[in-house]
Amino acid sequence: MAAASALAVGLCTAVTAMAQEPTDARSSSTTWGLGLGVVSEQEPYAGIGRDNSPVPLLLFENQYIHLFGPQVEFKLPSLDISDSQQLNFGIVGKYDGSGYEEDDAPILNGMDKRKGGFWAGGKVEWSTDFADVSAEWLADASGNSNGQVVSLGLERTWRFGNRVLLTPYAGASWQDDKAVDYYFGVRDSEARIDRPAYAGESATNIEAGVRGVYMFDKHHSVLLGAEVTSLADEIKDSPLVDRSTTNSVFLGYIYRF
Repeated sequence: MAAASALAVGLCTAVTAMAQEPTDARSSSTTWGLGLGVVSEQEPYAGIGRDNSPVPLLLFENQYIHLFGPQVEFKLPSLDISDSQQLNFGIVGKYDGSGYEEDDAPILNGMDKRKGGFWAGGKVEWSTDFADVSAEWLADASGNSNGQVVSLGLERTWRFGNRVLLTPYAGASWQDDKAVDYYFGVRDSEARIDRPAYAGESATNIEAGVRGVYMFDKHHSVLLGAEVTSLADEIKDSPLVDRSTTNSVFLGYIYRF
């Protein structure tokens, strides 16, 4: 669910920027929006089915706050490097729906429930005319895993007329040993013949995807995104996992007031 949430947030940012005149995501104007999306996601756990879920979409953006779906960003003052370069800073909080229950798949029978949680941290983005580079640090504020995640991303947006935005992107996401062990480790009390004990170690996943937006007019937009994640060996080696990649697809509609 985390990858799909990131897809939706990126798509919404594109809608907001495209609809503003001039196109400045940090405009002093206020934007409201409502919509509905559908996410289809394949998690890496052995035998687990593809998850298809509806996602309500709520957008609010002004000079200080960007809220969309499970993520909120409190914008900090930006730094203009030149006419074509800018550093943007923010404090970020998001809900991550990762985790599982023991009845989600046979391999998870007898495992303690792993919960999603609220993550918080900081973000910096280097915006240029050619591409945008971002870095984000998050810690598990809910205390379920007590883990940390550091993500780096590179993306470029192409605009076709006044209606279409297309953004290919790639990135890497490092998770510390606590996060990996919580979601992919097997405790001694959970071990069995076909599921030996496993202690997770820090891992770096590689991600790539594309986001697209089609605006019928200034109010109505369709959002589409797809992402593939290549899992690190430290996750693939878990006895709970039988996949080397995960993937997610997002389709949504939003009405901007």
